[in-house]
Amino acid sequence: MNDTRAMIRQCPRCGRGNRVPPAHLADRGRCGACKGDLPPLAQPVEADEAQFQAIVSAARVPVLVDFWAPWCGPCRQAAPEVERAAQGLAGRALVLKVNTEEQPQLAARYAVRSIPNFAVFKDGRLLRQQPGLMGHRQLEQLVLQAA
Repeated sequence: MNDTRAMIRQCPRCGRGNRVPPAHLADRGRCGACKGDLPPLAQPVEADEAQFQAIVSAARVPVLVDFWAPWCGPCRQAAPEVERAAQGLAGRALVLKVNTEEQPQLAARYAVRSIPNFAVFKDGRLLRQQPGLMGHRQLEQLVLQAA
């Protein structure tokens, strides 16, 4: 995702890339090439600062952010749970992953002192933040209760 205004999503039917604006990542769409169904985003997005800002500010659904680092054992344990939460929340929320080693300014902005650290945003605002390892059901509840 080089362009902060749109993300390239692959069509599951024909494999062609489709430009999807951040505001529509949680929407069901149609492939521009084959007109097949383009489902809502159902996997976490690795986000840098520009992507984070573009998605969090434009999303029409809540955004769950996983602040993590590659050296963190609990973060590695949380990764499959975050993926499952992204699948379970498809169409109702978006999930971002922010590597705190590569994006320390984002971690500092949101006072991330321990990882994994999960934050829920809606309409560009931080609604809730929770450090510690969580299962996918807990993550889904965190999003649904905050929103």
